[in-house]
Order: sequence, then C-alpha cells, then structure tokens
Amino acid sequence: MNTLAADTSINTLGLPKAPQDTRVLVAMSGGVDSSVVAAMLADEGYDVVGITLQLYDHGAALAKKGACCAGRDIHDARRVAETMGFPHYVLDYENRFRESVIDEFADSYLAGATPVPCIRCNERVKFRDLLETAKDLDADCMATGHYIQRFMGAQGAELHRAADSARDQSYFLFSTKRDQLDYLRFPLGHLGSKAETRALAAKYGLPVADKPDSQDICFVPNGAYAAVIEKLRPGAADPGDIVHLDGRVLGQHDGVIRYTVGQRRGLAVGGLAEPLFVVRLDPDARQVIVGPREALASRSASLAEVNWLGDGDFEAAPEGGWEVAVKVRSTRPPKPARIHPEGSGRARVELLGPEEGVAPGQACVFYAAEGSRVLGGGWIQRR
Repeated sequence: MNTLAADTSINTLGLPKAPQDTRVLVAMSGGVDSSVVAAMLADEGYDVVGITLQLYDHGAALAKKGACCAGRDIHDARRVAETMGFPHYVLDYENRFRESVIDEFADSYLAGATPVPCIRCNERVKFRDLLETAKDLDADCMATGHYIQRFMGAQGAELHRAADSARDQSYFLFSTKRDQLDYLRFPLGHLGSKAETRALAAKYGLPVADKPDSQDICFVPNGAYAAVIEKLRPGAADPGDIVHLDGRVLGQHDGVIRYTVGQRRGLAVGGLAEPLFVVRLDPDARQVIVGPREALASRSASLAEVNWLGDGDFEAAPEGGWEVAVKVRSTRPPKPARIHPEGSGRARVELLGPEEGVAPGQACVFYAAEGSRVLGGGWIQRR
C-alpha cells in the first residue's frame, strides 16, 4: 500500500512520480540561481541532468566577468555538478545563437530599434531548442533559475510574477508558449529575496555561492552595443545629423547605432536652454531626432508577434479591449492599459496614462489588472 501511494503521489514538481524516477534537465548558466535549482532538485532525489550552452566563442570571453555562458561559467557549472554528483554536459549552440539572436539584434539596431536579445534567447534557444533536447533525453520536465512562478489554474499552467518583485523576470519570458509552460519549472520563483538563494547555495556548499550576478548581455561586454554592431555589420556607424523636432540641425553624430530612444546624455548639443532627449531614430536619413521630455510621452503603440497566455481567445476581446496592466520597459512598473487585437498576431495597446520612452524593438508585456498573472505580450513596432 505504501509503495502504491508513493508511486501515485504528486512530487514537488507537480508530476505523478517519485523524485528518483523523475528526470529533470536543468539549464545551468554557471551562476548562483541555476546552480541552486540543480542542487536543490538533486538533494530532493530527482534524476538531474545539467546542461550548459556554449552560445558564442568563449575563448574570447574567458577574461570577461559579469556575463553568462562564458568559459568561466561553463567551468563553474561543471564544478557544481561534481559537488552534487549529477551528470553535466556542454552543448555547442553557437551557430543557433548567432542565427536566432545575434543577427536580429544587429539588424534591429541598424533599423533604429532597441532590441531585447535576452527575450529572443529564452524564446528561440532555451525554450525551443534546449527544451527539445530535454525531451530527446527523456526528461520529464526542464527547470531553470528564472525568477518567475508557474501555477496550475482552471485552464492549465499559468505564468505569474515572482514573489520578489525586485528579482521578477516576467518581462523577459512573456513569449513563453502554453505547451512550453506545461513542460517548464521555475523552482526559485517563490523565494522572497536573492539572499535566500545565496543561503541555499551556501547550505549545499556550492562553489558559486558568492559569485556576483551577471549584468551584461552575454555577447555585449561592458554594455558596448555599438562596438559589437560595428564588428557584426562593418560600416554601420555612418555619421549624420542630430535634428530637433522643429527641423533645426543641432549637431552631428557618429552613428545612429550609438543612440536609443529616451537617451539624454552624450548628445553633444550643448548651449541650449532646454534639456533634450532622443525622441526618434531615422537610420535611412541617418538622423537622430531630439526634443523636449514631453515629446517622449506616448498613449498608444502598435504590437506584433503577440503571445496570449490569458484565458479565452485573444481575438475575441470584450468590447473596449482587454483590460490589463502593461510594462513597456523591464524596469517600469505595470501601468493600466487596454489591448485591442487587430488579427494576425497584431494588436494596439492603449495606455490609460502617458508613458515615456516607448520604443520600437522593446517588448510590451501584459499582466492581469489585479494579481500577479502574466497574460503574454508583444513586440512594439511603432508608437
């Protein structure tokens, strides 16, 4: 009787198996978060397989700190696996990463957009390619160190913001599909602070317990976006004019790729009475258009590639659109809005209050008007 109960009970990952009979692939970046996930699950008796992705030439990155998946991080992930006694593998995804993430990043900047490559990496590499690898390895689920929560609702798995709002990564995971959500697990989403994660790392004796958090995009050392794009797309940094909204030419720039919407510093147009901000980029005319702060305010934006994780058919929106809260930047709090579907994965977001810095290439992420549920999102095309 006891054996039958053990076989039919639901384990901590929500699966009807004993932990030792449940294989979990853990995506390990070499940082403290994913290392704690792997250690925690191994300690609970799960059949853990650690996978680290080599996403770019880590020979050039060995000396670079503050980014994931470099040579040092691969080494750290391997040490964690050895400490906890589970197998660890490194997969060469360099070509996939370049084709799925880096090329689009460069092209988006050249088109005057402000891309978010971490979202594309989750969408196209980790939650698509690596997830399929997990299934090929007969894993029952895949776990990551992301700070986000997954709950079972009336219509299946739901995505919710992390318990610690300061660590919440829901903005970067809005494009997760429903079938992927069925297979994914996020064991850290319920923790109240990063200090709890580090305490767990110390408890398990992990060599990364005090490792600093990554800060940069992994293939952009020290935030030097323009240098990376110039390397990928020679000739991208053509000079041009800095132009006021009223048509005045205020100065020259050394490449549109060096500017982003909302930027104030580094415009090199001193001597003016009013502070100026980048309002728009026109790469075809090689112009950086600037204006006063109020020119940054937007009340609507067009979205493409909408991913809907809410209940019901997205296109069958109630009259007046879907009432939601939205984030138009990862660092902004959600603001009240209405979403109006326009067919073919497109939508218009109507902001109920003005929002600054709405920029093409950024994500607009949908949240329930009340509560913590993530309802999906889309990519901003224009404002």
